[in-house]
Amino acid sequence: MTKSADSFGSVKARRQFLKLSTMFTAMGALPLLQMHNAARAAEPDAPLRIGYLPITDATPLLVAHHNNLFQNQGLNVDKPRMFRSWAQLVEAFLSGQVNAVHLLSPMTVWARYGSQSKAKVVAWNHMSGSALTVLPHINDLQDLGGTTVAIPFWYSLHNIVLQHLFQSKGIEAISDGTPTAKQVKLVVMAPSDMVPALANKQISGYIVAEPFNASAEVLKIGKILRFTGDVWKDHACCVVLMHEQDLEQRPEWSQKVVNGIVQAQAWILDHRKETAHILSKENAQHYTPHSYESLARVLEPELMNTALYESTGAIVHDGWKEKRIDFQPYPFPSYTEELIRKLKTTLVLGKNDFLGKLDPAFVAGDLVDDRYVKKAIQSVGGMAKFGLPESYERKETISST
Repeated sequence: MTKSADSFGSVKARRQFLKLSTMFTAMGALPLLQMHNAARAAEPDAPLRIGYLPITDATPLLVAHHNNLFQNQGLNVDKPRMFRSWAQLVEAFLSGQVNAVHLLSPMTVWARYGSQSKAKVVAWNHMSGSALTVLPHINDLQDLGGTTVAIPFWYSLHNIVLQHLFQSKGIEAISDGTPTAKQVKLVVMAPSDMVPALANKQISGYIVAEPFNASAEVLKIGKILRFTGDVWKDHACCVVLMHEQDLEQRPEWSQKVVNGIVQAQAWILDHRKETAHILSKENAQHYTPHSYESLARVLEPELMNTALYESTGAIVHDGWKEKRIDFQPYPFPSYTEELIRKLKTTLVLGKNDFLGKLDPAFVAGDLVDDRYVKKAIQSVGGMAKFGLPESYERKETISST
């Protein structure tokens, strides 16, 4: 690797992280929250305004809009607004430009307890849907020693899962300097910059949401070393975040928003191919810039070469029967509790002293508002619709291999 990964966007990503670090403080968030209050006063019955990044994590929000699932309930809905960075998306949400977003689940922790922003998780967007993609010659985690790997954000499930794997192999994650054979340097990079960075060997791998892993396969520049869903079974990556004001002051409106998201997930389970077409760049709505081919690899289970992935070790737990991406909306408390525990033992940059003070059980009840999603799930046939037991409890399964 002759050039710094900075030349492929990590400088820009670092600026975005610093911007978010400022926003996710009480003082930094204050001007944006004041803008939100002013906007709400001027437009108390604002339409549903969705913000998203062009990754498969946004699938239910986009499908619900495309299939008129929000509109059919009488909601006034603007076309979803695509953003290019998490910083832009968070800024738009905090200032009230958008009122429903998908956000990396650890980032919601940072938002609520770092900036004191009044926002709540109301549902999961999906399960799994991410992978660690590496250069073709890398066959084991130890092969990453002494190299640089890109992550989409410090507060991400990707970072948590990757460092969990590293810790199980005695590999140390570092954020600066030159890594030794027992270290891996992590850099934050926008997903769209990861593919060219890997192609030009500026990084040895990246861990990110789909379809950027599938894109590396389609372009034959990299391979899947491990699926994140094969490490943390049925984990959430992105969740739906809404303003607490809306949840408390517009309960009927909020219920309809969550209804649409849940209905979309139920529909997706039986319409995988159609979903890939909806998200593809060929769709007139232009929700994402991705090809149908890369999206189909992710969304259509029959296209997943399970035998190949089991032979290479990308899938270790064949008994889990994990799909590349799956959908169910309920935000299990056990997941949120484990998320907090994992964040406490994961290297994350920025001002994060608040993490040590967080009680996992408290966060599970305070960060999440599951009133609306429970009603929405029952309206589509209960948890059985998503192939799950009729229970809102589960035990987290995280592999150390």
